[in-house]
Amino acid sequence: MEITTIGLDLAKSVFQLHAVDTDGAVVWRKKLRRSTLLEELAKVPPCLVGIEACATAHYWAREISALGHQVRLMPPAYVKAYLRRQKNDAADAEAICEAVRRPSMRFVAVKSGERQAVLVLHRTRELLVRQRTMLINAIRGHCAEFGLITAQGVRHIGDLLKQAMPAGPSTLPDLAKAAMALMAEQLEGVEMQIQALNRRLLAWHRQDKTSQRLATIPGVGVISATALAASVSDPGQFRSGREFSASLGLVPRQNSSGGKDRLGRISKMGDRYLRKLLVVGATSVVRRARTAKSTPWASRLLERKPARLVTVAMANKTARIVWAVLARGEAYRPPAAA
Repeated sequence: MEITTIGLDLAKSVFQLHAVDTDGAVVWRKKLRRSTLLEELAKVPPCLVGIEACATAHYWAREISALGHQVRLMPPAYVKAYLRRQKNDAADAEAICEAVRRPSMRFVAVKSGERQAVLVLHRTRELLVRQRTMLINAIRGHCAEFGLITAQGVRHIGDLLKQAMPAGPSTLPDLAKAAMALMAEQLEGVEMQIQALNRRLLAWHRQDKTSQRLATIPGVGVISATALAASVSDPGQFRSGREFSASLGLVPRQNSSGGKDRLGRISKMGDRYLRKLLVVGATSVVRRARTAKSTPWASRLLERKPARLVTVAMANKTARIVWAVLARGEAYRPPAAA
């Protein structure tokens, strides 16, 4: 029997495969070690290979595609519907094999190594930003125990340290001052690392045309543009801007039945990092709209809706503009010049 479809369940060391023929009959089930996976797949004639879009999925998709197979990645949440009673590696591989053959299944575009490297920069930067926030909160909390207070914001932490370091033992004991010096040194190192990553992202932004086009959209800066350009490698997988916005969780969650539509809060599905960047960028656009009236649409909405709701609505609109810029390969055109 000729193999037409293979369901591959990824793991760290042991991989489960489920192969079927044209009629869906099982040809074989195999459990392979990591070192022998590519060797065994090279013996199989070119066929369709389904994989869940989880950790290491893009790497294996690139390696298996080089063998001549057609690889398709699927969101794990969509594959779960095809899982039967018990959950194990063999059942997961069978569910993947069944799901990848469905004509209505949604697939994830395979990312290149370069775009995954850019996303590694973003994930590293996000980790360092969280560490910086933790250090700042710790310094603020410890200083507050000794009556040393300063204004909120990252830029004011330097003023707080200038108060703490020269303070005498009566204001800040030497033991606490030594701990503050360690945290201040670590904070300075983290800040330098964040700036180094920002320079690397800016260098990649200047050589990538897609990222430069995205940066022309209001509320999309270098960080957001590079993250979007690296994450969305194939905008054609979305039929419309609303579909792309829904994939980021920026559309209302539906609980409709009996012909009656019930819309709730945003679904918050999809990439949390991209959604956060769009909301942060939309916040700056809405803030300018409240003062300079630079965005009439947001200004009119602010007259009857809360600011945070308008911010999320603006992020939803920005996501649709991002899809249009990616799909058409054009720079953003303001409404007046459209």
